[in-house]
Amino acid sequence: MLSRMNPNADHAATRVREASASGCQFASDNYAGICPEALHAMADANRGHVRSYGEDEWTRRACDMLRERFETDCEVFFVFNGTAANALAVATLCKPFHGVICHESAHLETDECGAPEFFSSGSKVLLARGDHGKVSLADVERLVRQRADIHYPKPHALSITQSTELGTVYSVEEIREVGLLAKALHLRLHMDGARLANAVATLNVPLKDITWKAGVDVVCLGGAKNGGALGEAVVFFDRHLAEEFDFRCKQAGQLASKMRFLSAQWLGLLENDVWLRNAQRANACARLLAEQLQTVPGLRILFPCQANAVFVDMPPALADALRRRGWHFYTFIGNAARFMCAWNTTEADIAALVADFHACASTHP
Repeated sequence: MLSRMNPNADHAATRVREASASGCQFASDNYAGICPEALHAMADANRGHVRSYGEDEWTRRACDMLRERFETDCEVFFVFNGTAANALAVATLCKPFHGVICHESAHLETDECGAPEFFSSGSKVLLARGDHGKVSLADVERLVRQRADIHYPKPHALSITQSTELGTVYSVEEIREVGLLAKALHLRLHMDGARLANAVATLNVPLKDITWKAGVDVVCLGGAKNGGALGEAVVFFDRHLAEEFDFRCKQAGQLASKMRFLSAQWLGLLENDVWLRNAQRANACARLLAEQLQTVPGLRILFPCQANAVFVDMPPALADALRRRGWHFYTFIGNAARFMCAWNTTEADIAALVADFHACASTHP
């Protein structure tokens, strides 16, 4: 029926299948499969009967390796996804009558379906403005100082995203400034690090320089977007804050019985710095895409390409034409289209996308 109504439907459907099968899509780094090293580590953990709920050697080794990478004696927990990581971390930092400040585009506000408020039993998310997805320090201070009466939620935590939802990266100095302000305002500092690996790959600095040494109290370290199967690591640099966090995870349904399959993949990612190479690959592909898209007439790159995301302002007709050719990407923030590169994106993927951009732009100016 579709082919009779639209002679191009079969061709478009074929392109969709081919794009999906080859991994040639740019909607999200969540679409990517598991990198071989993480998959091998999970298979290695699939042996016989092993103690459950994190009392296994893979979990112990993964926690120790993260402590080595962060170069501090941190407390580490593994949960199933980023929503749980962020929401439970915020719930630990805030009492129900507290507020947590984040950027207005942050996942904490736009994509967690109220989970931070739910798991904290009512802590309010307070929105700060700021260019390129980074919180304005002046606006954070405004939110803290604008009211101190009992009728207003008391700001008690500040959350930043690294790299940001707009594909930009806080510099080492910027995070230090955020940390100093948080300390001066008596705010606990949380970092949504779903793409922290991409920020490290850009900045080329040790993890410690943009986390605990800069004043971060807890970071939610992403694995699923960087070659892992599922699961995030919640890392507390202030061990006092981690007290009873295991109970919070259990109550929230985030304590895995076969924890080794969450934690083992981190061994595959961390050994030989696979996590960093994966991020470097994704970042390099994003930079290449941003450079080549500048040759397409009628497009505008909206934000600096500092991690693995490229945001493009283009006519809706052009976006529709690309989708008909089988390309997957999200459109939000006005008419902006987001193109995400992953650990397994290739130069050939970029070339094919850019070629279709040129072809579609010539017929949909």
